[in-house]
Amino acid sequence: MADLIAFQGIHGAYSEQAIRQHFGDSAEVFPTPGLTELFSTIQSGKVRYGMLPIENALAGAVSQAYELLMDSDLRIQADVVLHVHHALMVPPGTNFESIRFVRSHPQALAQCEQYIRRNGWKPVPWYDTAGSAKDLAENPLPDTAAIASPLAGKLYKLDVLETEIEDVAFNFTRFFVLGDDDPTLGEYNKTSIVFATRNRPAALYECLGEFASRGINITRIESRPRRNRPWEPVFYLDFEGHWHEPHCQELLARLLQRASMVKMLGSYPAVKTSQSSVGL
Repeated sequence: MADLIAFQGIHGAYSEQAIRQHFGDSAEVFPTPGLTELFSTIQSGKVRYGMLPIENALAGAVSQAYELLMDSDLRIQADVVLHVHHALMVPPGTNFESIRFVRSHPQALAQCEQYIRRNGWKPVPWYDTAGSAKDLAENPLPDTAAIASPLAGKLYKLDVLETEIEDVAFNFTRFFVLGDDDPTLGEYNKTSIVFATRNRPAALYECLGEFASRGINITRIESRPRRNRPWEPVFYLDFEGHWHEPHCQELLARLLQRASMVKMLGSYPAVKTSQSSVGL
């Protein structure tokens, strides 16, 4: 029996599409209602892996995902970058000219705002992209369309009238595959950590200097509030390399000396993009 992979949402969600991109169309999936349930489902052993959305190129980071990573012992197995394409779908037999309303998650509606305005439709916020397709399929309305993934249109047997209707082509979402395993090295690897600095001048500068002095490229860094400790941020950071490599082990050892807290989130095979450096 194939390993189950959990995702947040209902069938047809972009997270499910990311699973099929990474694991193949035959992957066995397990939907969960929220991100908290996604983590607990993996930790319980009901599934082998989970697909966690971590950031979107347009909307930014998924805050809850970072908080859950901080509190969890799950390890990142891989990262997946999905090119998000929105599709316009209607109940079978509905004509393009009869559409007056279009429903979807507010973020998807915002990403297709010019397209919707150009056609003179009224946007209707819905709780979920895939949910807008599912609900429309169950209760067809002759003047209403949904915006969701092409996968949702296929699953709920809606007619997909147009695809790639998003206003901005550069719409990518990055996901982490989560599990209990320690993944093998890939051709290109990243390591994700979270750390906190000591309360003194130049503390962050000194920590980042450990990367610079070893020529280790930081691909992402973001500060977030530390829960239960007001005004004390933590830093989520990705860098090129695997912790098994000697120069990365040396880096982490030095970082442990300089920082007040360091937590490893995972070393994993990663997707290499042309925008993979923040120049630190």
